[in-house]
Amino acid sequence: MSQLAGTKPMTICGRVAIERERCIGMTDAERAFRKQWLKDQILAPNEPVHVEAYWKERINPIRRFYRKPLDVLYDRLTPMLGAQRAADYRYITGKLGFIALGILGVHYYFKYQGNDWTKKGGWRVMRTKPMVLPGQPGFPFKSERTTDSDYADRGFKKSAFN
Repeated sequence: MSQLAGTKPMTICGRVAIERERCIGMTDAERAFRKQWLKDQILAPNEPVHVEAYWKERINPIRRFYRKPLDVLYDRLTPMLGAQRAADYRYITGKLGFIALGILGVHYYFKYQGNDWTKKGGWRVMRTKPMVLPGQPGFPFKSERTTDSDYADRGFKKSAFN
């Protein structure tokens, strides 16, 4: 769903936002409106205001929990680096951390939890036959599987039971 939820957007600056419209001519009321509107666009020196209770209500407890370590790092880096640069470092560190966790998770799965003869489920990784063309060494390709029982082995022949 769009942010406008099907309603047409309404401009708050009125007809005087477009320079061509202002050049056509403005009434005194429109001039006063434009003057006030331009004044309203100037932010106060303390803005944007960070209201802790507002952010605590907006972000759920689980998200606050996993964001806490990088928030502490951000708070310590802000005086040294500035708010924008510290926020950039926090963002990049978080993304790289999630990528690293994903890579470690995939590595762990394929190292310890892969599909073999002891498990019914899981991802089964199979290697395809290499492409060996005439004139290349190893042509014609001979499989290292010598008997019919080698084809559905799934690591059973390497186990301690065999």
